[in-house]
Formats: sequence, C-alpha cells, structure tokens
Amino acid sequence: MVKTYQRTEYPRPQFQRQSWMNLNGTWKFAFDDHNIGEKGSWHDKPSFSTEIQVPFTYETKASGIGEQKFHPYIWYQRTFDIPKSEVGKSVILRFQASDYVTKVWVNGVYVGKHVGGYAAFAFDISHAIDPTKENELVVKVEDSQSCYQPRGKQRWTDENFGCWYVQNTGIWQTVWLEFLSEENIEKVKMTPNIDTKSVAFDYKLHGELLEDLRLETTITFSGKKVKQFSIIPDRSNFRFEVDIASDIHEWKIFHWTPEHPNLYDVNFRLYLGGDLVDEVDSYFGMRKISIKNGQVLLNNFPIYQKLLLDQGYWTDTMLTPPSDEAMIEDIEKTLQMGFNGVRKHQKIEDERFLYWCDKKGLLVWSEMAATYEFSDEAIENFTKEWLEIVQQHYNHPSIITWVPFNESWGVSDILTEEKQQKFTEAIYFVTKSIDSERPVITNDGWEHTISDIIALHDYEELGEVFYEHYKDKDRILSNETTANHHKYAFAEGYQYKGQPVMLTEYGGIAFKDESGWGYGNKVDTEEAFLKRYREMTDAIKAIPYISGYCYTQTTDVQQEINGLLEEDRTPKIALEKIKEINDARRPNR
Repeated sequence: MVKTYQRTEYPRPQFQRQSWMNLNGTWKFAFDDHNIGEKGSWHDKPSFSTEIQVPFTYETKASGIGEQKFHPYIWYQRTFDIPKSEVGKSVILRFQASDYVTKVWVNGVYVGKHVGGYAAFAFDISHAIDPTKENELVVKVEDSQSCYQPRGKQRWTDENFGCWYVQNTGIWQTVWLEFLSEENIEKVKMTPNIDTKSVAFDYKLHGELLEDLRLETTITFSGKKVKQFSIIPDRSNFRFEVDIASDIHEWKIFHWTPEHPNLYDVNFRLYLGGDLVDEVDSYFGMRKISIKNGQVLLNNFPIYQKLLLDQGYWTDTMLTPPSDEAMIEDIEKTLQMGFNGVRKHQKIEDERFLYWCDKKGLLVWSEMAATYEFSDEAIENFTKEWLEIVQQHYNHPSIITWVPFNESWGVSDILTEEKQQKFTEAIYFVTKSIDSERPVITNDGWEHTISDIIALHDYEELGEVFYEHYKDKDRILSNETTANHHKYAFAEGYQYKGQPVMLTEYGGIAFKDESGWGYGNKVDTEEAFLKRYREMTDAIKAIPYISGYCYTQTTDVQQEINGLLEEDRTPKIALEKIKEINDARRPNR
C-alpha cells in the first residue's frame, strides 16, 4: 500500500503572506492523448473520472495513478470557494512548478498560460471568479519528448537509459491562491553588503494609488529590532539601501556562514492612507561570495567546498519532495557526512528546500535543467526560463553559485562551434546583469567558455592515477592534455585566467548489485568502498590548486545505484565514516 503524502506547508517562505489557500489534494484528472480536449471544450464542461493527488505527477505512486508511460496532454479539475473574509480582494492563482506548457481556465474563462517546467508562475483570476458560488478550476498541461525544452534528467525516450529517468509531466509543486488588495508589494530583491554593513532593497509595488501609499520595512534579529524605516514611494519600482549595523552584536552585524547560518527577519507593510493593505514576511542573510587569487571566498575568507551531487528524487514522489521532513532529512544527513553543500543537479529545487538550506547553513549550487539539442527554439526556451529562475531564487543566501550548463548538454559542439560558445557567453552575462555577486559556471565539467570557476568532472576510480594526471596544473589548464582523459578544460579560443578550479563530479561508487550501475568497478564490501572513497578524496585534497570537490551522489536514483544513501534514504555506509574522510586535513605529497 502506497503511503499518503500531503504538501500543506506555505510554499514560498521567502515571501510569506497570511491570506492564502492551499489547493493541493484530490483533483479530477484525464489523459488526452489525441489532444481533443480544447476542441471538445473540456475546459468548459469537464467530466474527468480519474482522481489524482496534487502536486504529484501521474507517473508517481503518490499521485494515486503511477502510470509511467508518456502522455503528451493531460487535464486537471477541481473546485474552490472564496472565503468570506477575502471577498473583494484580488485573487492570484500560483503554481510553484508545472511541466511543461500550462493552460488555465476558471469558470470556463481562459486566464493564461505559462511555458517552462521549473519556474514558478501566477495568474490574476479576479475577473473570472464568482465569490458567491463554488468556482471551477481547469488546467491543461502539454508536455513533449522534445530535446529543445529544458528537461534535466527526464528521459526523452519511452524507456530509461544511462542517467536519464522517468519523465515528470504536469503539476509537480504546490498550487495555491493568494488574496491581495489592489495595492500590494509585488516583489522585493534584497542585496546584502557585508563590507558596508548594509542591505539594498529593490522594491516593486503594484497599484495605481502611489501618492497615497507608505511602505514600512522592519528588520529584526532574534526578535530584537535592528532598523525600521518608512518610504513614501513616488514610483512603483525603487531602491533603498540601509545601514544595519547595530549594537545588539559586538561586531555590529551577524554574518551568514555554514557554521552559523544567521538570518535577519524582515517585515514589509504597505499602507494606503492609514490602512494596512499588504504585509509580507521575509528574511535575508548577510553573506558575500567573491573570488580572489584562484579561490572562492565566503565573507572575504577562502572556503573549501565539499559538495554532494544531489538530484532530488524520491521513490514514491520522484522530483516532488514528499514533505518538509523529507527535505530536512536530506539536508541533515548531508551535513552529518561532513559535506558543507550540494550541487542541485539538473533540477530547480522546491523553495522550501532552499529555505531549510538557508536555515541550516547548507551551501547550494543551483543548476539549470538542460536541453539536449541546439536550435533557436532551445535558446529561447532556455533563456526565458533561466532568467525567471535566477530572479525568483536570488534572495536565498544558501545559493552561492549559478550553473546554467552541464557537460556540454544542449551545446554539444561547444568545443569548436562559435554560435554555441556565444550562447553560453550570453547566458553568463545576462545572469551577471541580474546577479553581479555569485559565480556563474558556463559548462560545468569541461569545455568552458567564459566562467568564474573551472569545474571539472572525472570518474577515475584510482586515487593515485588521478593525482598523477592532475598534479601538473599547467598541462590541464592550457589544454595541452585533456582534463578527464577525454575532454579538454576549455573550448577552443578560450584560456585559463586564474579562476578557482574544482573537481565537481567524481566517485559514483556502487556496491555489486545487478539492479543498476555506478561509475567504475563495483565494490563488494564497506571496507572496499571506504578505501576507494578515501584514496580518491585524498588525491583531490592533495592537489593544491583544486579548491573543492563534489561527490556523486547523495542517493540512488532509479537505475543509477551510486548513492551514499539508498533511494529510501537508508545509509549504505555509516555516516560518521564518510564524515571522517571529508573532515580529514588536506594531505601533503
């Protein structure tokens, strides 16, 4: 019997309001393989006989369906009432994620569509609702097996292969309603500066009555007031920078670090005349990411990154985290093994996962889901969604690196093809235009173009062989030899410019088991596993110019059985034994 899962938590803790309604739970559902639904007006008179548990996709056991065959067109339907206390307000329908093209009708009225599988989106449905009766919500989702859309690890064939898994179709994160006054706080971008002990707020307000508005911002730490200020806005978009140095701490500010993930709380209140019309709770961390002398610095000090490749899959729910507790378990076990961060691989993770990383001090590399063919369509799809994601997740202090590309996926000819090289450059610069602080890696693994970190992948299983190959920095970074025995560190026309170098995929050790695969030879015993893990990790640590690593991977994922944990999160090796190796000093050779 499949366990029942419910996602009842507030989905966006970085921007939290009290007036909201969770729409997760039981919906009506239908497949539409011949795409007859729109012509047949299913949005106007739905009669779907199957039930599905949202936000779990039909491919998952948790959905109640568990059908893994690809279906390109699917439909959802449910009803909702507007609470009496919210009548008269604007009604915003929000999707944290739905894959891939999502079209929405309310009471038969078309309210819009969104393209993309990983970014959050919303529709103002105020014009379509009737607060006096039960309202009907109908959603159509269109997906494809196209390699021009950002897929990540979702297969584009009918069967799993290599390290690509069952597709993820439809609603896969929380759906919810938010009730707002016409004048409201649309978003706030927060940029900390530890050097000046200040925070810059970029506000965006919604509404027409700007001359009557007052915006109050209150910053606190552990309940103690740090700063409070009011602004009379004269435009909908404006910026304000405030000094947050305070005598509540002897050094005037609290820094955010993995060891001490200090967070400042911030409350935004918008008044129209003398009436409170909107209130949002948020938070930020005072931390700085920079690069100097070939090293990544956190708060102006070098940090040696020990990351885990984390694909974020669960047995019954696949890409959708089953609960807050499940996300916390992954974070805590990662920390218990002596890692200080994760590279979220080919997936934009649930915002609540990022919230718990912010709270618990786990560093995050945020990596975009790849396309797998290069074309004008792929460029457009990728760029639009990537920019949405960077803006939506900008405020999370745990995110310290952006990774738009991985292993030349989607840009397979980047070594020599100028158009593909220029595409990665364009993504680098447009990302930097939104976020000038965080490092951006344009092609994690090999064949880098312009990149703030040189991130190399190598699944060599013998530590001594690895050390001998990589000990000569100049040979590797001048393209005199391949970085990982088959790919060069740089695309043609690009060269090393003193960036930090990290080994961002290695290991992938699997125990002998015919159910799946790992990298290199499988091992029989815990002793053999630890010996190989130690020798490989020590070899990386012994190379002075390598400033961190990322081990593959946190858990088994379907046919890929090289996790440190089983897919159900059972440890294969005692966590403290992995921690001992990760915590060991860098050896001298």
